[in-house]
Amino acid sequence: MTTLLVIAKAPVPGRAKTRLTPPFTPAQAAGLAEAALADTLAAVLATPARRHVLVLDGTPGPWLPPGIEVVPQRGHGLDERLVAAFADCAGPALLIGMDTPQVTPELLAPALAFDGCDAWFGPADDGGFWALGLAAPDPELLIGVPMSAPETGAVQYERLREAGLRTGLLPLLRDVDTAADAAAVAALAPAGRFGTLHRQLSTRTAAAR
Repeated sequence: MTTLLVIAKAPVPGRAKTRLTPPFTPAQAAGLAEAALADTLAAVLATPARRHVLVLDGTPGPWLPPGIEVVPQRGHGLDERLVAAFADCAGPALLIGMDTPQVTPELLAPALAFDGCDAWFGPADDGGFWALGLAAPDPELLIGVPMSAPETGAVQYERLREAGLRTGLLPLLRDVDTAADAAAVAALAPAGRFGTLHRQLSTRTAAAR
């Protein structure tokens, strides 16, 4: 079976989701980051896989549910950290981020099968990608890809094509980066932890004006 990886930053005020400030305070932004991570990990745990692994920058907290292995991020740039995450897996792996709390087991399940393809790619609407699955992880597929840039997804997808990999495409999803992103994603999954907390915080902010 395939290993399911989540790469994430610990939800610490001042370090997590800083682009949500303003309108949210650093503590509120960290709370939203924690809620997004909790929703993501819940979806991951509900998806059958060989292993469920959190590749973490920081220290686990009470938000970590049972059943999730934790390994530290290694490397300098994000490309190196992704390579290290895949290197820890024996066999195929699917890696996602913590920025798409609207993700569901139904979205993830197809990308755990590599019978008809060598890779899976999930584009994000900001030009990046929210998911990358590899049947046989190869550092050359990732090293040097410019991360957190408008062309990140296009460059990564082209790497897969240049390598001759049969690549399955996952649906386009919106990452939570800005306050506008947070509102849009919360509306897509209003019953989740992220959607619920965003609604509560937005109501308080509006009442305080």
